[in-house]
Formats: sequence, structure tokens, C-alpha cells
Amino acid sequence: MNTLKPEAIRLRDAGYSYKMIHDALGIPMSTLSGWFRDKPYTPNAEARNRIETGKYAYGLRRRDERLQEIQELNVFGQTEIGHISTRDLWILGLGLWIGEGSKTIEQIRLANSDPRVIQLWVKWLYEICGMNAENIFVTLHIYPESNEEDCRAYWRSVIGGDIRFGKCQTDKRGGKAAIKAGKLPYGTAHVSVRALGDPEKGVRLYRRMMGWVSAILISADERV
Repeated sequence: MNTLKPEAIRLRDAGYSYKMIHDALGIPMSTLSGWFRDKPYTPNAEARNRIETGKYAYGLRRRDERLQEIQELNVFGQTEIGHISTRDLWILGLGLWIGEGSKTIEQIRLANSDPRVIQLWVKWLYEICGMNAENIFVTLHIYPESNEEDCRAYWRSVIGGDIRFGKCQTDKRGGKAAIKAGKLPYGTAHVSVRALGDPEKGVRLYRRMMGWVSAILISADERV
């Protein structure tokens, strides 16, 4: 019999883990497992502390690894995209309009709650479509707990320029306000184009945009 087994049994009965017994006596953990596989075990305070500490340390390590991976992949993704050309911006803005824009009437409009998306959309209107601040009109859709002036100030800081706002639309449907409470503190911005009598910035532009969309969708279909 292994001369260390009696001491190992004593330690195991006292609630020590395989790892703690291995550290103390040098007995392989596979041997300890063979000896005590069918023996009831109740960890002592020191063993429980090690278990909890080990889980906590493992959790922190995994969290740090995950955050580092997220950061590395984020940087790598930005490197893959590189510089955005004018044509890239053109196609990207159309993609936004395809997904988020209103196309039921001949009006150019897009709604979103993400300030970066709204900034990109307005940049697209300026640089691709030749708009300026007087052509941009914003309607905010907010919730009962929102402060209208705070919301306008926020979106004005996001969009920049002398932007005109319409009357805020407050969503008062029962139950929905409670679900959305705190999630969209500044509501959703609906950014529309006002042609101001210039058809090249109104209905004619809208119809051209529908042509752009058709070209993109046809090209995408050909690649399938």
C-alpha cells in the first residue's frame, strides 16, 4: 500500500480537495481519484473558498479575454473597411434607405434612434444629394417621460447646423411606454427632405433614388 495513503485518507475525510492533497503530498490526482471516487465528499471551508475564488478568477479571466478579443476584432474590422470613398458613401446611404427609409410615397425620409446612423444619413444627403440645412426637417417620436426640449437639443447636437424641427410625436399607446422606458431617452429621429420648390431635391431625386435602388438590387440578384 502506498505509505502516503493513510494521510491522504485523513485529509480527504477532513474535506480537502484532490488538488490540495496533491499539493501537500505529491500524490497524482489520477491516483487520488481512483482511491476516493466512490467516497462521499464534503469540502471544508478552505476548499470551498478555493472553489469560489477559482470560479471568480476564471470568470474575470474569461471576461478579460472576451473584451480583448472584441477590441482586437473591432480594430481589425475597421482596418478591413479602410477609407470610405464617395461611391462607398453613395451605396452605403442607399443601403440605409433601403432598410430604414420610407418609400410608400414620393418623399425622402429615414427614421432611426442611433445618432451615428442619423449623422451618416444627413452626411449622405449633403454630400451625395446636394442638400443643405434648410432642406433637412426632423420630426421626433418620443415617449411620455421624455422632455421635448432636451430631445431637440440632443438631436440638434447630433445633426448640427440650423435644423428645423416639427412637432414632437409622443407615443402614448398603453403598455409600450413602460417597455421602452429608459431605452430611448431621446426617442427616434425621422429625418425628411424638403425640396422647397426644387424638383431636383424632391420628386425627381426620389425617382432617381428608386432607380439607384433597383440597380443595386438587380446587381445583387445577379451575384446570387
